[in-house]
Amino acid sequence: MPRIHTATTALALTLALSGFARAAEGPARPIRLNQLGVEALGPKRAMLADPSASPLAWTLRDAQGAVAASGRTQVFGDDAASGEHVHQIDFSAFHGVGEGYRLVVGAAESRSFPIRAARLYGALKADALGFFYQNRASIPIEARLVQRPDLARPAGHAPDKATCFDKADQRGQVWAGCAYTLDASHGWYDAGDQGKYVVNGGIAVWTLQNAYERAVVLGKTATLAAFADGQGRIPENANGVSDLLDEARWEMDFLLAMQVPAGTTMALPVGLQRVGPGGRLDLTSVDASGMAHQRLADEHWTALPTAPADDRETRYLYHPTTAATLNLAATAAQAARLWKSLDPAFSARCLEVARRAFAAARRNPEIYALGDFTGSGGYGDSNLEDEVYWAAAELYATTGAAEYAAVLRASPLFLAGPSAGGKPTGDIGWPSVGALGTITLALAPNGLKPDEIAAARANLVASADRYLADDARQGYGLPYAAPGYPWGSNSAILNRAIVLGLAADFTGKSAYRDGAVDAMDYVMGRNPLDRSYVTGHGARPMTHPHHRFWAQQADARYPAPPPGVLSGGPNSTNMGDPVARDMKGKCAPQTCWTDDYRAFTQNEVAINWNAPLVWVASWLDEPAR
Repeated sequence: MPRIHTATTALALTLALSGFARAAEGPARPIRLNQLGVEALGPKRAMLADPSASPLAWTLRDAQGAVAASGRTQVFGDDAASGEHVHQIDFSAFHGVGEGYRLVVGAAESRSFPIRAARLYGALKADALGFFYQNRASIPIEARLVQRPDLARPAGHAPDKATCFDKADQRGQVWAGCAYTLDASHGWYDAGDQGKYVVNGGIAVWTLQNAYERAVVLGKTATLAAFADGQGRIPENANGVSDLLDEARWEMDFLLAMQVPAGTTMALPVGLQRVGPGGRLDLTSVDASGMAHQRLADEHWTALPTAPADDRETRYLYHPTTAATLNLAATAAQAARLWKSLDPAFSARCLEVARRAFAAARRNPEIYALGDFTGSGGYGDSNLEDEVYWAAAELYATTGAAEYAAVLRASPLFLAGPSAGGKPTGDIGWPSVGALGTITLALAPNGLKPDEIAAARANLVASADRYLADDARQGYGLPYAAPGYPWGSNSAILNRAIVLGLAADFTGKSAYRDGAVDAMDYVMGRNPLDRSYVTGHGARPMTHPHHRFWAQQADARYPAPPPGVLSGGPNSTNMGDPVARDMKGKCAPQTCWTDDYRAFTQNEVAINWNAPLVWVASWLDEPAR
């Protein structure tokens, strides 16, 4: 029996039997649009799959069935991403407000939806942030702070202490271990498993901290008020600090604790190595002081489902890497900036850790995540120039020190955006973080020359233009184009929406906001599956994530997920789970998805996926200029 609160165990069973965790409501509809509704003064588009080569007549009908607007579809035609022949319905010219609207094209009809004068995402942004509290390690999840009593659970891994892995990995490589134990309590469980990863934690915490910093720098009072102290469902919601920043700090505490103690010599793999005879790597004794361990995780995968408090696997620190060390340097420097006046002692600690980490990474620039371990993800990355640039940017923005400016200006990524600049950084993701450095330099007050800051902003805007061009080439009208959809495709789309949002901030042009709306429309149901990929939001939301605790589909004693949890989304490039294997070669990229807890390549959830959901939902929920 899982160690969830005994008072709520019966409730969980009752909820399951009563259909609380029911499958998505109703069948798919042929006309697809954002299942939360649309904005009266914003873009309003829906999509219809129909073989007609000619435009079709559409009508918008109000709750009484009267025609409120009409027009003809725009024929996009064959769309490779969806595998459909797509018609687009644009009713943006209609500015009425109300409930119960429907779109009708011949015999095809949408479900009813609202057209709202106000923004759509107030509840979503709060629930999306609540995801992080409910994935905290080392603290009980309290019934008073969650949406349903069955979501409460005892603390997992309290405390979360571990020493270094000192056994043979799956290839036979023996790791020497270390003479110390770290207490790396706090932090968020990374995804469907209960590991905690510095690399993925880095981009996730940066995204939340950046959402806060942007609101402060640009004076976005609505976002600051939405996440003000007392607004969040967290234990710290009465300490005088933004609940968004408090949540980010829970992860920062874990990241800070993952730093290798001073005076530590360790045998580590230096350089990119191919596995040698017998699966062996060449290990070199190095001064590892100040580096960061790649992760703290179980020796073996825990069974699914397993409540965190029931995890009986031995947990280990896995060897430090340069990538993890630079993630620590970047996020700690960012945190030092944000906490300087709120908690000077914590800020000073963050900056000291960041400086030591950056120095350690410069001393050990090529220690990669190698080895073959069970029980946790690798997050391997063979190109670290983006991490160096990002960390230097954060340290420079915080300190103004010439040593970090020199590293910045020597980087081929200096001031580049994802698709524009001297050497474009590539789309934002955990292995591609260069754009995060440029965003910080474009946004946070720093000592760069005005023309350099202008260049950083221009490169981000040019990247947003590229995303809008991709939008125009997609049948379902979203700012994303790829021959295949990767693992976590929804987060890739939302990370593009962050760049579009910043372009709108910098230029005031509505086209960039429209592109961000398109991204959210896709995630919230304007897709060929007619599914909202966020639990609890929309008519047909995802309900069965791959998660060790939100696993009611696997075992009725466990809870269904809370609202606000983002599915990784369609994945046509890595179809390695039992569900996806049966779909391989049979689905168009946007349809390679199943709402099934076993489909970990498609329906896993993760901190680095929910973080951009928080950023974009809060950005879209701000009042218009």
